[in-house]
Amino acid sequence: MNPAETPTPSSTFRRILTWIGLGLVVGGTLALSTCSPRMSALDQARRLGVLRVAMTNSPTTYYVSGDGATGYEYDLANTLAQRLELKLEVVLAESAPQAIEMVRSGRAHFAAAAVTVSEGRERLVRFTPPVQKVVPQLVYRMGEPKPKDLGALRGHFSVAKGSVHAERLRQLQKTVFPGLVFDEAADQSTEDLLYAVANDQLAYTVANSDLLAINQRYYPNLRVAFPIAVSEDIAWAFPLGDDDSLFAPVTDYLRTLDRDELARIRERHFGHIEQVNAFGALTLAMHTETRLPAYRKHFEEWSAKNNLDWRLLAAMGYQESQWNPHAVSPTGVRGLMQLTTSTAQRMKIANREDPVQSIRGGAAYIRMLIDQMPPEIKQPDRTWMALAAYNLGIGHLLDARVLTQKRGGNPNHWIDVRASLPLLTKPRWFSQTRYGYARGYEAMTYVGNIRTYYDMLGFLTGEPTIDDTAPEPSAPPPQKDPLNINSPLL
Repeated sequence: MNPAETPTPSSTFRRILTWIGLGLVVGGTLALSTCSPRMSALDQARRLGVLRVAMTNSPTTYYVSGDGATGYEYDLANTLAQRLELKLEVVLAESAPQAIEMVRSGRAHFAAAAVTVSEGRERLVRFTPPVQKVVPQLVYRMGEPKPKDLGALRGHFSVAKGSVHAERLRQLQKTVFPGLVFDEAADQSTEDLLYAVANDQLAYTVANSDLLAINQRYYPNLRVAFPIAVSEDIAWAFPLGDDDSLFAPVTDYLRTLDRDELARIRERHFGHIEQVNAFGALTLAMHTETRLPAYRKHFEEWSAKNNLDWRLLAAMGYQESQWNPHAVSPTGVRGLMQLTTSTAQRMKIANREDPVQSIRGGAAYIRMLIDQMPPEIKQPDRTWMALAAYNLGIGHLLDARVLTQKRGGNPNHWIDVRASLPLLTKPRWFSQTRYGYARGYEAMTYVGNIRTYYDMLGFLTGEPTIDDTAPEPSAPPPQKDPLNINSPLL
């Protein structure tokens, strides 16, 4: 040490006093922070600038569509966040029980995850007024005997693990039906189980009425045997305790939500759900005679302008709306070709319910998607993949191709990609993707239905359709590649 820097006794003493002083200040600050009141939930949210909500991926709760994030509970929570001048931040949970645990551990301010109110759950969290009323229903497959009650079941019966349905069935097992046998599927959602029933892989499951109604749009052979309980409440779950800073305004919001606004949100997601049970050859033949003639020339005109087979475009229109120009889907897409708001804007369509504009927009959009498929995908696989992208969004199709390659399949073959689509409903798999959850089962059914209608229209019109050896028709220059679909998958 330089002699000039050697501390004198007085300077050393002053340094010691300084250190002691700093220690007292820091210690005092820590003591004050320990004794000071805990920050309220609302103050914490305002300090962060976000409302953190635990949600599950589900068509009744939250998912990413072609128009971006949506879902009944998501829309309600987003409107709430805007009123509180906060940004909604979704924290994804794999199930309603996990969403509840996120709330209890402080990882989310509350859960909006299709959480059914039950006695067991009321010991864990406190609930808002209901955001939805549902009826849990026993589901079986059309063509099988309709059971009269839970004591008459003959076959494999499964429900989602940790669900209120399992809780309800255990109660009934103890009190009314001691011989009832069912299992809880640990790695399958209720949507997975509905698909299994529809495809003869499972005899029975239980689903809430809202989710079942949406799925019957794509699986019309699902049937309701009977409700296993009366109407039940779906509500938002908050931590137990006396902190009402956020709970009170949320409760007030739900109780005073403008009826017109609530009706608009409900209409978008549930107002036009219907069973699409006209998938048969006779009905298609009838509609070919009664409905198609009004639109055939437009299908032909806009297919020719986009190098498409007009019957493929007509088959899409039949799957989407059964050639009804005023159709509205459960998620709010409209018109004969069921264009989303963003797709209509992108295709420069002013009125989605005008059938000519809808056909023009649908033709341009499917042509764009076909052109965006990587060149190594040959026909007819590129058309089938483009159809899947039309249904669930091109980002989710990209995710399915990535998962296909990870699993050792060929991402350029529709049969392999098709097998990966259901994985987009499973947290273990969609957590590895860029775009997350998607209704992969629905996309599988969607493409399969269109292929069936396409072949049937070929038969009805007496003209052949494309097959596995058909060459790709000459196409216009490729469209801009906004999602970089031609980049390496991994």
